[in-house]
Amino acid sequence: MKKIKLFTDSSVNPQEKVGFGAYLLLKENNISFEDMKKDIKTKRFEDTSSTKLELQTLLWSLEEINDKDVIIEIYTDCQNIIGLQDRRERLEKNNFHSSAGKLMNNHDLYKEFFEKLDELNLTFIKVKGHKKNSLKDEIDTIFNLIEKICLFRINKQYLLHPKFLFHCSCLID
Repeated sequence: MKKIKLFTDSSVNPQEKVGFGAYLLLKENNISFEDMKKDIKTKRFEDTSSTKLELQTLLWSLEEINDKDVIIEIYTDCQNIIGLQDRRERLEKNNFHSSAGKLMNNHDLYKEFFEKLDELNLTFIKVKGHKKNSLKDEIDTIFNLIEKICLFRINKQYLLHPKFLFHCSCLID
């Protein structure tokens, strides 16, 4: 079965509840770094949080993939997404309610995530974000590109508002 790689990341302004998600879908292994930059897609999300935005970005990116006969390797630094499969049984058993009986935040996104999990061949790979350059391999370098674009987009959005400016170690060319 053919494999494709999907890199997703997001960056949110928690005060404004606005964020940007980005993803890169690699169907070929031998694509230049410059071509990768051109293929990255970004989207602005409103009324969001960091957890919600990571899920929104992943689900948005999966909408682009209609081929059920491929293995999709998803590269993310989001621990919530990585651990969601292990929490599935308990979440569904409790109908997405907390032990106090309250409906969980993002329950609709969790349900959609599990639907995609059943529908597509997904494999999740945890990427450690913010690694030193000397420790990065090819996957880390690609993921770092996605990460920087998210930071760039959120910083650019609030550039005129210094109180909202987030740290960004470098801007994209």
